[in-house]
Amino acid sequence: MPAPRLYQSEALVLRKVSLGEADLLVTLYSKAQGKLRAVGKGARRNSSKLVGHLEPLTQVDLSLARGKNLDVITQAQVLTNFPPLKDHLEAITKGMYVAELVDGFGSEGQPNPALYLLALQSLRNIAAAPESNLPLRYFEFRLLQVSGLMPELYHCVECRRPLEQGKHRFSPNVGGVVCLDCNPEEARLRNLSLRALKVLRLFHRGSPEEAIKIRLDVSSDQELKALLVSSVSFWLEKEIRSNSLIERLQQSQDLRV
Repeated sequence: MPAPRLYQSEALVLRKVSLGEADLLVTLYSKAQGKLRAVGKGARRNSSKLVGHLEPLTQVDLSLARGKNLDVITQAQVLTNFPPLKDHLEAITKGMYVAELVDGFGSEGQPNPALYLLALQSLRNIAAAPESNLPLRYFEFRLLQVSGLMPELYHCVECRRPLEQGKHRFSPNVGGVVCLDCNPEEARLRNLSLRALKVLRLFHRGSPEEAIKIRLDVSSDQELKALLVSSVSFWLEKEIRSNSLIERLQQSQDLRV
């Protein structure tokens, strides 16, 4: 039985680009359809009923019509546009980082409701604590988990023995923690402190509320970022463009202090 021509979709707008004289090509991550691209006909005209409804980092309820190449958005209702996030420059930059990674890890026609809910939760976490990096670290870890790529945190990935306290390293490309006795071929090994390992395990076992309330010193914060960004980049197989924007913004703020 063919799919119905008209359908509804709850989705997060990831990005938009101009198309033709007045249209928008919108990339969305939807709860039921996974990633999809659709056209907002005339959405750039001030008189359009779609104006303001297809902005990145907006959760929307859409009505769509299936097209030959791209589906067409016929109606859109904003569910939330995360106003606290969009009122803060660092927060919106971090929000675009979330959108870029959801775009990279999401697949067209393959829904992953856990990824959709994670994206929304992460935007709320960022809005609640815009100057903290923990919402991003939690998002990166959970992104790997809901994508079936969670790093091993409890046994050496090579010999499978339980980890001894304080005696471990981390390799993004072999999938987690490595003991000091093992040296997997071509493993990109990084030092892993006990503090960082405990935080990663809390990300695994704890709630989002617990995760973003952790207190980290600068060294631990930088270590977690290096571990998780390298892991995400390895699986994404390309540079995360918005990560460099966050770094430049934070560096400029440090210079002003």
